[in-house]
Amino acid sequence: MVTSRSNKPTVLITMGDPSGIGPEVTLKALARGDLSKRANFLVIGDASALDSVGCKLKLGLEVPVLDLANAPVKKISYGVSRPSYGKASVEYIDAALGILKRGMADALVTAPINKASVSAAGMRGFKGHTEYLADRTGTRRYAMMLAGKDLRVTLVTRHIALKDVPRSISAASVLSAIRITDKYLKRYFGIRHPKICVAGLNPHAGDEGLFGDEEKRIVVPAVRAAAAEGIGAIGPAAPDAIFYAALAGKYDAVIALYHDQGLIPFKMLYFRTGVNLTLGLPFVRTSPDHGTAFDIAGKFVADPSSMIEAIALACRLSSKTCSPGR
Repeated sequence: MVTSRSNKPTVLITMGDPSGIGPEVTLKALARGDLSKRANFLVIGDASALDSVGCKLKLGLEVPVLDLANAPVKKISYGVSRPSYGKASVEYIDAALGILKRGMADALVTAPINKASVSAAGMRGFKGHTEYLADRTGTRRYAMMLAGKDLRVTLVTRHIALKDVPRSISAASVLSAIRITDKYLKRYFGIRHPKICVAGLNPHAGDEGLFGDEEKRIVVPAVRAAAAEGIGAIGPAAPDAIFYAALAGKYDAVIALYHDQGLIPFKMLYFRTGVNLTLGLPFVRTSPDHGTAFDIAGKFVADPSSMIEAIALACRLSSKTCSPGR
């Protein structure tokens, strides 16, 4: 990858759904003077939408923008799901991917999009940023990690119905999550010998088979295979206790088997500052750990803390992993 002449990483930021809080939290975050010292930024979106938000916020901020001019109306309607907004959101991502593919940037931060709007635009199989970015980059092994100050959680399954979780997990998928977590704890966070704990699926991790056998059939073989490879993995552990232990420093990361198992405790702690980090992509990608917040969009009261943390983490990780001429 090619970094800037100042040797600072170049970080792309997609503004997200025009109707949500993405443009707002993006501008509020970039108004933080300390971030500008860490990287060169390029916001990808609709300049008219960003200008409108900027005027409302009265930030007096000049931000480099790649203007796709694809928001279909001059005045954005906030807090609504529209196919045109969904289409525009995906076009921002595609533009960013083109720049990254050409080696002209080092990292990507994505503001939130609305899955219903994207689906209504014709992309009915769209599951989210993570899956879309992996598909577009040909990435086979990837994972979603939620990163907070003292807790990291990697998900085995993501956006699927709870009833589909038991049949969607396997020893292979759990082992894959353990492996990629171990790899990126070393690469991104500098942890030489990561300690990883895998949560059980059932209450009390199945209680020796009394409440289900998924732990014995799926988690135990995966953990044993990881340990045989020299990975510091243990489990299955009782889901109601594992996060407290990780928070206390016993583990460097937790492997959660399904979305809410990991995100409920994580968001209890880091609702304002948590970051979504995609593992496995050919570039650093982060995002704030919240959605479009249609209920407050257009009121200009959104808290930019999670976006600030997402940008800061992208800057830090891309500075570690990129070098001139790479």
